[in-house]
Amino acid sequence: MADAPRKLATYDDVLAAAPNLVAELIYGTLHLHPRPATPHAAATSALGEELGQPFKRGRGGPGGWILLDEPEVHLGPHVLVPDIGGWRRERMPHIVDAPYLTLAPDLVC
Repeated sequence: MADAPRKLATYDDVLAAAPNLVAELIYGTLHLHPRPATPHAAATSALGEELGQPFKRGRGGPGGWILLDEPEVHLGPHVLVPDIGGWRRERMPHIVDAPYLTLAPDLVC
């Protein structure tokens, strides 16, 4: 007997996830993991501080970047939440007021 076709997860499944979880949708599979623990959060915060001066503010670096912590990014059918996402201002001139972004980041950490 053949296996029944797998039901693909949807954005409704992402929205239904518990608030203490990060929900991502990759190739129709819902991936849930706990919010980052304190050491992880400290590491990503420190990385953001280091990247912010040269890339976001242009102090000692090129400037011209928008850097966001844990942005929700929709790329086609996929919903991703990188620790840090970065966009060159030529591609995203300002931060949009939206629940998620559909423009692929230039940098992810």
